[in-house]
Amino acid sequence: MRLLLVEDTADLAETLARHLRAEGHAVDLATDVEGARTALAVSDYACVILDLGLPDGSGLAVLRDCRDRGDRTPVIIATARDQISDRIAGLDAGADDYVVKPFDLNELSARIRAHARRAQGVPEARIVLGELEVDRALARVWRAGAEVRLTAREWALFEALLGARGRVLGKSALEEALYAFDDRIEGNAIEVYVSRLRAKLGPAVIETRRGLGYVLP
Repeated sequence: MRLLLVEDTADLAETLARHLRAEGHAVDLATDVEGARTALAVSDYACVILDLGLPDGSGLAVLRDCRDRGDRTPVIIATARDQISDRIAGLDAGADDYVVKPFDLNELSARIRAHARRAQGVPEARIVLGELEVDRALARVWRAGAEVRLTAREWALFEALLGARGRVLGKSALEEALYAFDDRIEGNAIEVYVSRLRAKLGPAVIETRRGLGYVLP
């Protein structure tokens, strides 16, 4: 998934980004309100992790901007502010969740996955697709009862198609899901990952719609 992390504390931002990237997510980092607004204006995200205390203002301003323009991207506030009044203000402004620092990284990951699934209209974590059984919470896939090992990027591409089941995703949309702003993208990367997934999961799992993109039927 493509995530936006809005955090101005350098060491915490690095730790969070490293953890999320290790799980296969593409992570863009913004360190202030203006940077967050710019990122949200040019990219679509599966989830936003938002700090409140930013150097040029409150993260609530970013959240209110999103909701005022009808953007329903899931937003998880991650902040050191632990007062009930702060929680109420964040949730009333449109946040989907609120976690207080310090928090467990694995719990944050689980919350991100859960909110992203709900936003896609697929709240269940476990899905059966023909001979495939998929656990999106654990990022694991079984084919005819045997577990199939996917790399982080293979899983990210497969999960993007899962979230859009029945809809065609073009190459640019899939690149958005897999790569952050500063990642170097090989011209045929999507085709390579689709080929690997077909080899592991079955040739009919992902359909090509020529000139349009790929679809998980």
